[in-house]
Amino acid sequence: MVKLNRIYTRTGDAGDTGLADGSRISKASPLVAAIGAVDEANSAIGVAIEAVADGPMRDSLRLIQNELFDLGADLATPGPDFAPSGMTLRITPSQVERLEREIDAMNEGLEPLRSFILPGGSGGAAALHLARAIVRRAERDGIAAGDVNPAALTYLNRLSDHLFVMARAAATGSGGEILWRPGATR
Repeated sequence: MVKLNRIYTRTGDAGDTGLADGSRISKASPLVAAIGAVDEANSAIGVAIEAVADGPMRDSLRLIQNELFDLGADLATPGPDFAPSGMTLRITPSQVERLEREIDAMNEGLEPLRSFILPGGSGGAAALHLARAIVRRAERDGIAAGDVNPAALTYLNRLSDHLFVMARAAATGSGGEILWRPGATR
């Protein structure tokens, strides 16, 4: 377990930050952008947890939050070996597979898509759509970072799908989805 006695360290005051192996990189690097986007996604999921009423959704999102901390640690651990170990957190294919099973289970109760969906439908659905969009950015930033765990990138890709389907389920349970009407304002 992590123990933090002091929050500030002053080690990043010059614009760099430490990675898990002790090396230091610029806070403006693509890798740090990816780590920051994962943190932002995790925070948005925290907001979504408070906005959804469904207990199983909340439980799933809390598990995902923990995995996103692991994913941040994965990104902060330079490669090229992406195998998990006792001292190295890595996202694994089994975590991606769990997301896929959850997506399939949630999708079974939903009507097939008839249109693109506008982000909204309820407070919970809107919060989930916002988290989804941030996860998409985290994925793009991870790709831009270069040599990162491929399973971490796959996890982010699948997580955005998961949050989309969960947003649909949340909207369905609270008044319905808002469908895009192409050209409706012309």
